[in-house]
Amino acid sequence: MRPEFLRPLLSLAGLGIGYALYQLSHRLGEPWQSVVVGALFVLLGAAAWVYAAGERWIQVLAALLLVWGVLRAVLLH
Repeated sequence: MRPEFLRPLLSLAGLGIGYALYQLSHRLGEPWQSVVVGALFVLLGAAAWVYAAGERWIQVLAALLLVWGVLRAVLLH
């Protein structure tokens, strides 16, 4: 079994990028702040869906992220 060293590195980079984008979105005024944060959740859900590659629990998580992102952008201002 060969360890994958790239996966933890990409995970940390993604976490840092996501945190930075989330913090930058708070500089926007409402309703744009909620729309941008919702779009970030939708993008995260779409990336998780692509990454899932047949793993059901990751697909469920991705669907929840997609739904939460749409609700956050449209209804939860």
